[in-house]
Amino acid sequence: MSGGRAQLMWDEAVTGYDFGPGHPMDPVRLFLTMRLVEAFGLDRVARTVAAPPAGESTLRLVHRPDYIAAVRAASADPQTADASYGLGTPDDPAFAGMHEAAALIAGQSVAAAEAVWAGEALHAVNFTGGLHHAMPGSASGFCVYNDAALAVARLLELGAERVAYVDVDVHHGDGVQAAFWDDPRVLTVSLHEDPGTLFPGTGRAHETGAEGPAAGSAANLALPAGTGDAGWLRAFHAVVPELLTAFRPQVLVTQHGADTHFEDPLAHLAVSVDAQRAVADTCHRLAHDLCDGRWVALGGGGYDVTDVVPRSWTHLVALAAGRPVDPATPVPEDWRHEVFRRTRQLGPLRMTDGAAAQWRDFETTGYDPADRLDQAVLATRRAVFPHHGLLP
Repeated sequence: MSGGRAQLMWDEAVTGYDFGPGHPMDPVRLFLTMRLVEAFGLDRVARTVAAPPAGESTLRLVHRPDYIAAVRAASADPQTADASYGLGTPDDPAFAGMHEAAALIAGQSVAAAEAVWAGEALHAVNFTGGLHHAMPGSASGFCVYNDAALAVARLLELGAERVAYVDVDVHHGDGVQAAFWDDPRVLTVSLHEDPGTLFPGTGRAHETGAEGPAAGSAANLALPAGTGDAGWLRAFHAVVPELLTAFRPQVLVTQHGADTHFEDPLAHLAVSVDAQRAVADTCHRLAHDLCDGRWVALGGGGYDVTDVVPRSWTHLVALAAGRPVDPATPVPEDWRHEVFRRTRQLGPLRMTDGAAAQWRDFETTGYDPADRLDQAVLATRRAVFPHHGLLP
C-alpha cells in the first residue's frame, strides 16, 4: 500500500449543511465530533484530508440531472424549492448554499472510496456522510445527495466487481438499496428498526433485490422497537458475517448511524455506545478478513448531538486509525467545556455507557420461535441466504 493506514475526511465547511434552527440534523454534531477526535489526537494518527465537492458528473452516477438542477435552483433561492423533488419540506427545508454543502459531503465520501481503492489508504472515514435516504430524483429524510451510494457507484466505475454495503443506522438504508436494486455487483445489508414503527416504512425481509441476476443482492433485517444491545448484536452477527463471507466483497462500505442509541429522540431502539463500538470493530475485522482491509466507513443519523454522536463516531475513527479508545477512558475536560459553550449542555464523562455489549450467538443457542427478534432474524436468513448458497 502506497499511503498511510487510515484517512479521515474533514472540511470545516461541511457544517454548512444546516437545515436551520430546531431541525434535528444540527451541524453542531459534526463540529463536536471533530473536536473530540482532535482531543484524542486521532487527527494526527489518521491522515486528515479535505476533498473537493462532488462535481456534476460524479453526482450523476446516482442522481438525475433534473434533480441536481432543482437542488441548485433551491440552493440559489430557497423560496423556489420544488416540493415535487422533496425540497422545501419539513424534513428537507431548502437553505442557501444547500447544493454546495451537500456536494461537499458527497465529495468526502467519494474521495474516501477513491483513496481506499487506489491503495492510498487502507481505511477511510467520513463521519459527515452516510446520507442514505436521498433517492436518484428526490431528497428524503434529511438527505439531499446520497453520498453513500455515490461512493459505491464510484468504486464500480473504478473497476470494483463486488462491493458490500452494510448499514446499521436505525432507519432503513432505502436510498442506497434503491440505487443498486438491480445490480448484482453490490450487496446492500441494512439492520434497522421495524418499518412498521419508523420512517421510511421500507426494509422488510422480503425486499431482496430485483428478480434475475440481482436476486439476493439486498438483505433487510427489521428489528422490533425496544431492541437493546444483546438483541442488536445477536441479529448483526446472525446475518452480516456469514452473508459477507459468501459474497466475497473486494471493498466494504459501512454506514454507522448513531440513532440506534437509547437516548436518541427520533427512534425506538435501545443500543449503547459500547454496542455501536463493538459493531464498528466487527466491521473493521470483516474488512481485513474479506477485503484485504479495504474499508470505507461513513456516519449517518444520530440526533443526541452531544452525548452520543461524538463519542460513537470518535470510536469509529479510532478503530480505523488503529488507535482504539478504551471505553473506560474519561472524556477530555477541554472538550466538555466546548460542549457546554456551544450547546449549554453537559457533555458525557466517559467514552462508555457502562454496557457489556454481550449477546447470545444465534448459531450456538438456536432459534427461539417465541422471540420476536429471532423471528426477524430467521425471516431475513430465509429470504436471502439461499440466494448465496447458505442454509437459513
